[in-house]
Amino acid sequence: MAKSKNLTYIFTIVLTLLFSFATAKSHSFHRSISPTALGLQKEKLSHLHFFFHDIGSGPKPTAVRVAQAHMTNTSSAFFGILVMADDPLTVGPEPGSKLVGKAQGIYGFASQEDVGLLMIMSFAFTEGKYNGSTLSLLGRNAVFSTVREMPIVGGSGAFRFARGYAQAKTHTFDYKTGDAVVEYNVYVFHY
Repeated sequence: MAKSKNLTYIFTIVLTLLFSFATAKSHSFHRSISPTALGLQKEKLSHLHFFFHDIGSGPKPTAVRVAQAHMTNTSSAFFGILVMADDPLTVGPEPGSKLVGKAQGIYGFASQEDVGLLMIMSFAFTEGKYNGSTLSLLGRNAVFSTVREMPIVGGSGAFRFARGYAQAKTHTFDYKTGDAVVEYNVYVFHY
């Protein structure tokens, strides 16, 4: 009788442990989920048009040099300069035009032969239905080309899972100060 009670007791413990393991949450590295589980609806394509104001002069610059290489002063392409930016994005090219966001990030002069920038920027929007959303740009900007194309590699908020491209076209450039206004057309797939 005691042996039977012990077997019943052991059997109960084993069943309890097995049930606990079977119902425990899985801690796996990955799992597949449906896009609708994240509230994602149909993917759409959006076109955004704005002007980027990169101002390095005056009492309140929006782009500042944060580093440069020793050889930069002898480089015809300014190779080795790094600039941190918090540039206004506006509806029109005028400085007083309606602000729709900021281009925040860093760009570096990454070419030894021509003026080619490596741009790492977040377009942080502050207006309308995209307020609080961002797009991430990462790519080469050959600034003296008429139109430059750079990839949009992601985003947040309304632009989660974003992918696309940005076309940049210089609107104005002051050779003396380095100040520039650049027109952007951004085409982006997002949910």
